[in-house]
Amino acid sequence: MTGNPQATSSTLRTPSSVFTEPELQAQRDAIVGSGALGRSRVYEQLLDHLLQAARENRQPKEVELAIDVLGRGSDFDVGKDSVVRVYMHQLRKRLHSYYENHAPNAECKLVIPKGQYTIAVQQTGAEVAPESAPEALKPRPEKATRLATMAAALSILLIAALLLNALLLLNNPREQPDSLEILADHPMWQPIFADDLPVLIVMGDYYIFGELDEFGRVERMVREFDINSRDDLTERFMRDSESIERYRDLDMTYMPEGSAYALTHIAPLLRATGKRMHVTMMSRLSTSDLRNNHIIYIGYISALDKLNNLYFAASGLQLGRSYDELYDRRSQRFYTSDAGLPDQGQAFRDIGLLATFPAANGNQLVLITGTRDAGVMHSAQVATDPDLLRELDGHLNTGEDFASLEALYEVFGLDRMNFDANLLYSDTLDPARIWRRQQQ
Repeated sequence: MTGNPQATSSTLRTPSSVFTEPELQAQRDAIVGSGALGRSRVYEQLLDHLLQAARENRQPKEVELAIDVLGRGSDFDVGKDSVVRVYMHQLRKRLHSYYENHAPNAECKLVIPKGQYTIAVQQTGAEVAPESAPEALKPRPEKATRLATMAAALSILLIAALLLNALLLLNNPREQPDSLEILADHPMWQPIFADDLPVLIVMGDYYIFGELDEFGRVERMVREFDINSRDDLTERFMRDSESIERYRDLDMTYMPEGSAYALTHIAPLLRATGKRMHVTMMSRLSTSDLRNNHIIYIGYISALDKLNNLYFAASGLQLGRSYDELYDRRSQRFYTSDAGLPDQGQAFRDIGLLATFPAANGNQLVLITGTRDAGVMHSAQVATDPDLLRELDGHLNTGEDFASLEALYEVFGLDRMNFDANLLYSDTLDPARIWRRQQQ
């Protein structure tokens, strides 16, 4: 070993400044031979690539690792695929495991600094900190990564803007001024019209990822209810390293037809507020979004995701044995949709849910949802029809407390269209229960 590792003033050093070439190769062989990297040869190949780059005094780019080590194509998009970051995270953990279990007394250890695509040497007892890395190991911003991320963000915003603008042009609110004025004054919508907070329309989407065959090709697309965003999938990869070999992030979502139909009902009303409006997908909704906007959610109950716990904490309902079923805590009744896969020409029954309640920052949350398309569509009709809202008013008899309510409808349909509905359940909500629960 060259030099005196105890005398170094840097936390991290380049491998060539600490080890001779034979010593570095011996370190590499000991790590691989211990089995700490697991059965997959990918981690061994990734380690070798990082060591070679360190010998050349350079930091490899993310796209280089994806193509040269992980076998991705030349069209690999670092802004859409987190596979390199996941593998680096796993390799970092496996190196740590090697030294912890096989060489606990090692004076110098090979480590991967967080947030970097390089390998370094850490002295015994030193903390791994990216800011203390030598200049040769400091991360360099990758123009391709920034451009890909910006392009993806601009693409999402452009699609959302075009969708909303098209719907607003097709549904001119001036065609029904009396109806819109009545709705704007209704206790359910009045809080949204009364202040300067912007309105955020959140569309309930489903995150889709790919399942790979034995040759690493996408064999089919997968939807799992606990994977609702790219971050969720990356977290799965980090918990279960073997899943990296089975699944691939496709950065894809889909939205049900009923949600688009519901948006055509809601958009003219929201336009009448004269406020700033934005559209986002549930898979991209952030905590700051929830704090700084009035939120209008449109979509299936199964896609509520971040709003699920907030709503059901105050609700008299709870999810049943599936997302197609709701349970009334008070009456102990189950309400079940059979609209999942109806045959052509066969009547079906769906469930529609309309709810609204104030959030902690004085903004309002409105949920226009249901178990399937017919339910979502009917909830949108109720929310934008003065007569249907007055009918609901009569059942609740709550006056101004209408700003905190929930209503459950049984919706009858045929061939994916709803033609009748009955009110099954209605009640006021206690939003304080939501925020008390959040503080516990």
